[in-house]
Amino acid sequence: MLKFIKHHVDTIAGIGIYPAISFVLFFSFFLGMLWWLRSVSQGHIAHMTALPLAEDHNINDRAHHAN
Repeated sequence: MLKFIKHHVDTIAGIGIYPAISFVLFFSFFLGMLWWLRSVSQGHIAHMTALPLAEDHNINDRAHHAN
């Protein structure tokens, strides 16, 4: 079945540009994430790290008072 698909894909004109576009998009995203990790403050990372473990009673109180 793979030969069947490969044969039809190979017959499409200009199909060779798609792997290059995919690589450029992936590499750009990867470099963007590296740049973001270098530029984000340590305070933000510490806040986001503790967020799943934090017990935020203010959010729960607001939800109960809104009803």
